[in-house]
Amino acid sequence: MEKIKLGDLCKPSAGQIKEDEDTLIDYIDISSVDNETKKVTGYQTITFGEAPSRARKAVKRGNILVSTVRPNLNAVALLEEDTPNVSVASTGFCVLESKDDVDPRFILNFCKSKPFIDDMVSQATGASYPAVSDKIVRSALVPKYSYQEQQHISTVLEKLAGIIDDRRIELQQLDDLIKARFVEMFGDPVENPKGYRVDTLQDLIDAGDITYHLDGNHGGDYPRSEEFVSEGVPYIGANCISNGEIDFSLAKYLTVERAGKLRKGIAQNEDVLFAHNATVGPTVVLHTTEPKVILSTSLTAYRCNKESIMPEYLATYMKSDGFVMQYSSEMKQTTRNQVPITAQKKYLFLIPPMEEQKAFSEFVKQVDKSKVVVQKSLDETQKLFDSLMQEYFG
Repeated sequence: MEKIKLGDLCKPSAGQIKEDEDTLIDYIDISSVDNETKKVTGYQTITFGEAPSRARKAVKRGNILVSTVRPNLNAVALLEEDTPNVSVASTGFCVLESKDDVDPRFILNFCKSKPFIDDMVSQATGASYPAVSDKIVRSALVPKYSYQEQQHISTVLEKLAGIIDDRRIELQQLDDLIKARFVEMFGDPVENPKGYRVDTLQDLIDAGDITYHLDGNHGGDYPRSEEFVSEGVPYIGANCISNGEIDFSLAKYLTVERAGKLRKGIAQNEDVLFAHNATVGPTVVLHTTEPKVILSTSLTAYRCNKESIMPEYLATYMKSDGFVMQYSSEMKQTTRNQVPITAQKKYLFLIPPMEEQKAFSEFVKQVDKSKVVVQKSLDETQKLFDSLMQEYFG
């Protein structure tokens, strides 16, 4: 198929703006774009005089914002509405305005495509802060479609994206339902209105309530990149946590022999996994048929004695504000974004009676069944969306 430059579908760049010092602007920076939903999620209202020097690009409804920094993250969005004041974007964006005979949704979808991302990543310069220029963005090659074809493509992809968004919202609502049920049954952990027993993690370990508490710090025995294979014993990190589960499609694998040499960070089915390094906080119950799963340095395993603590209860407690406050306070005292395993042993845990924990655990399992159905629909729709993106733009 014939291809043309992206810039040929767009009006010339408007360049940078200059406003009076006291003019109110609505400033959109890179963090204003959600690189998963591809939407502008907010802006900062300040005077032009107070704005950072990079707040210099005028934008308006219908413009497409393409982040030129770290193109692998694909922070792109279409500005769906004008903001109340003068809309201004960071110079870290390439701002694209479609020509009158071009569907702006088509441009957005192209900028979300794998060929575009791969092209930008291959041309990015700067080791610690990779970036591309506006010229490189506008020079990207786009399959040439008529306006009617662009509209058809955009409508199909928009409908699928809408279904994907709906499924993600459903998953979030189910997670919120679990959190609401937790508070309903046990109260606010900070206030502990029902006077439940409170123990440190070390107390729970000493009492045998937690029978295993180790992270994936393998010392000098970390697997080397060339030791990973296509199948075998899963090796997972915090990056494998997706939608409240471990996504094994993101896992690496070790041979049984190599995995057998590791003595720490060995997780089993129904262990509670806590992300404690770099990405801190995500917590899941591990569901697997594998006899063991190896953890990387970013995860800690908590193994429950199910006669005194249920995994579903523990995982939900560790997502509660009361627990988050404990490790957040710890991290404020250091520049490192991590919660060491020794520090975790000082944290307080609320331990309700087992009959209450079991009732909550059964509730979570029922909700999880609904989540599996929604997740399957989401995965199938995402697969179709990805397939069509490849067909249209590959």
